[in-house]
Amino acid sequence: MKWKEIWDWTKALGFSLVVAMVITIFVFQPFKVEGHSMDPTLHDQERIYVSKLNHTFSTLPDYGDIVIIDSRVERKRTFKDDLTETPFISLFASDESGHMFYVKRVIGRPGDVLEFKNNQVIRNGVALDEPYIKETMAFVSEKKWIVPENSVFVMGDNRNNSKDSRDIGFIPLDHVIGKKVMDFDFSK
Repeated sequence: MKWKEIWDWTKALGFSLVVAMVITIFVFQPFKVEGHSMDPTLHDQERIYVSKLNHTFSTLPDYGDIVIIDSRVERKRTFKDDLTETPFISLFASDESGHMFYVKRVIGRPGDVLEFKNNQVIRNGVALDEPYIKETMAFVSEKKWIVPENSVFVMGDNRNNSKDSRDIGFIPLDHVIGKKVMDFDFSK
């Protein structure tokens, strides 16, 4: 009698774990903001919840969406990455590359021409109205950035303290892990 009860509990626990992993890999996952690159919108150590449906179905995020990216743009992502980056598996796997997930805002989509003039972002000839940035951006460049197909250009809201597409380059669509859907800042 006890063995049947133990077996029933084991099956129920195993099924629950599989469902939770599927949800975390394909649908929804919590992340913690590390650093100040998204100040004042998001704060260091703030928890956010991310929809992974854009990643699962390879759809392009919208302008202004806050996204989690895999900053290792020089390498191709695989399903193994999606699997090992879940909270369940990552407890048992070591991160060989250090900090790799960044929280950023989508500024450019495929085909957009981006310029940085007069301390502003110019997208397709129009200066962006960005009330969410922390302070006036000190970055200027003579370069024109043309966002390639299946990629996005991302920046932090704290433009003067953000490692983003200006440094690491365009973000391939498969490196956009998810889009922020809600946050919980318990420090306020």
